[in-house]
Amino acid sequence: MTKSYSLDEINAIIGGILNKVEDIKIEKLSPPLLADDSTLALALSEEEIHNLQMSDAKAALVPFGAGLEHITTIEVERPRLAMMKLLHLFYTPPQTHHGIHASAVVDPTAVIEEGVSIGPNVVVCRNVKIAKGTKLVANVYVGQGAQIGCNCLFHPGVNIGDAVKIGNNVIINQGASVGADGFSFVTETQSTVEAAKEQGSTDGDFSTQKIYKIPSIGSVEIKDDVEIGANATIDRGTVENTIIGKGTKIDNLVMIAHNCKVGENCMIISQVGVAGSCNIGDRVVLAGQVGMADHVNIGADSIVMAQSGVSKSIPAKSIVFGSPAMPRKEYIKQMKTLKDAEFLIKEFKKYKPLLDQFVESQE
Repeated sequence: MTKSYSLDEINAIIGGILNKVEDIKIEKLSPPLLADDSTLALALSEEEIHNLQMSDAKAALVPFGAGLEHITTIEVERPRLAMMKLLHLFYTPPQTHHGIHASAVVDPTAVIEEGVSIGPNVVVCRNVKIAKGTKLVANVYVGQGAQIGCNCLFHPGVNIGDAVKIGNNVIINQGASVGADGFSFVTETQSTVEAAKEQGSTDGDFSTQKIYKIPSIGSVEIKDDVEIGANATIDRGTVENTIIGKGTKIDNLVMIAHNCKVGENCMIISQVGVAGSCNIGDRVVLAGQVGMADHVNIGADSIVMAQSGVSKSIPAKSIVFGSPAMPRKEYIKQMKTLKDAEFLIKEFKKYKPLLDQFVESQE
């Protein structure tokens, strides 16, 4: 069934300023160049506002002050926030099975509250607790003793390890793993890594060295309102739990190792790798492909820019960049110094023959 809303209904939801040229019904959202006369065009940038001139749209969402007269507009202070509200309006959630699917395997000791959806081929192990309104789509695995809160949504192929605790309103996307064994090992004698840290080299005979696995007896705690991206992995703690704070959002292909503590409302972007026993403060942003060494602390409200390598702890409210990561201003200064050095080297080469002649004349 096609969803349809009046401009007044839409504006009541997003709280903008409606400048109505004509009254139309909105059936979909799109960028200006893909819009037709039943579309609300999302013109959030100067380029998209310009594209409205070539669009068939009769109505558009625009920033405050756009000042367009030829088309109906809803002007808003934060266009992206308004877009979020509109997308929720038009969003169709994934279809889920009502009740427990015949192919699901649910241990009789599991406690399943009302309104829980358990889809095809889902496995729910012993002593699991799943609170009301939670939806497990096809091929989800929930390990022994796990606890899952209300109104969660686990997409296909999610794996939840033993004793994992998950809060309310948590979304976990396709193929994510929460609660796998941590990557912890030890050798009987000094390893190459230990030697390198202690003496700066790997001199010595390590040929008989054997690596022993350290099992993880801790678990993972995921607080309320967390979202975890597709194929992300969050390992269980060695002894204490790995913890992901309330409201934190984790992108696809992120790796968070054992014993880590991630604060509230953090943004951890695709392909970030966080080594074991790191502490990440509240509202920290780790941009794409950031790598963190083990036992590193990042203070609250810090931003680590893309592809940075964090080898040392960072104080609160820092903006760092580079590998090794350093304050952004210092990084920019170093880049400028390198650029200046390039110019100086060219100048030196240009005048070096004169310098050589002068040296020869003095001999």
